[in-house]
Amino acid sequence: MSLTAESFTFVADLVRKKSAIHLPPGKEYLVESRLMPLARRAGLSVDDYVRRQRTSASLTEAELIVEALTTNETSWFRDALPFVTLAGHVLPEVMANKPVTAPLKIWSAACSTGQEPYSIAMALLDALSGPSPRIEITATDLSGEVLAKAERGAYSQLEVNRGLPAKYLVKHFTKAGTEWQISKELRSLVRFSKHNLLGAPPVGPFDIVFLRNVLIYFDVEVKRDILRRLRTSMRPGGFLVLGAAETTVGIDDLWQRVQVGRSSIYQNTTRSRT
Repeated sequence: MSLTAESFTFVADLVRKKSAIHLPPGKEYLVESRLMPLARRAGLSVDDYVRRQRTSASLTEAELIVEALTTNETSWFRDALPFVTLAGHVLPEVMANKPVTAPLKIWSAACSTGQEPYSIAMALLDALSGPSPRIEITATDLSGEVLAKAERGAYSQLEVNRGLPAKYLVKHFTKAGTEWQISKELRSLVRFSKHNLLGAPPVGPFDIVFLRNVLIYFDVEVKRDILRRLRTSMRPGGFLVLGAAETTVGIDDLWQRVQVGRSSIYQNTTRSRT
């Protein structure tokens, strides 16, 4: 049975309430495909699974539904340019304005299964030379399931084939059965925790925040609220890296757009409190 309009509306309302992500009409196929594993596990069709949740609500199942619909596709060094910009522009700018004794604090928000924060760590280790600050990467996501995988740091051959340069596979991974295990050194740079972007941000202040391909799912007011909260968790002059289709322009004017080659980043212009 295909997903009925009532079931789709129920799921869309649940996801919007819990995460503020908007699922407009036309996303029925996405909902069906994301919920299919949960429905199969329960021995039900997707529509029957949703109907059961509508008539006999379970907080656990509601959380699983939201996690299924908010988990994004990811890959190593996704889109490439942000990592080039990180090493070639953002890092030198940040390092020029902070003592080497202060830790370099980065937040990878909506980190999914961990490829982004680990990619950031690898890029930083390559770019830093001489006396270097301690690297502290905070990686967060709404889904406890993807965070557990990210923290374990073990990936299949198919997963490492998605964007991971061979030099990093050799340098930072070891073969463990059918999987590739990230080195303890790299894992030690990243701390994973569950976080909803609608709530208070993790403890900063952060020098750099990656929030890529997430704002596109929110309406303008929610975007503005998230961007305001990001500023409160960042150092003045800190940098925000968004997805290629995302911007702060016209939403929160306390960010300055900085063009770096073919990509744009955003600098926090909030002044320090005195």
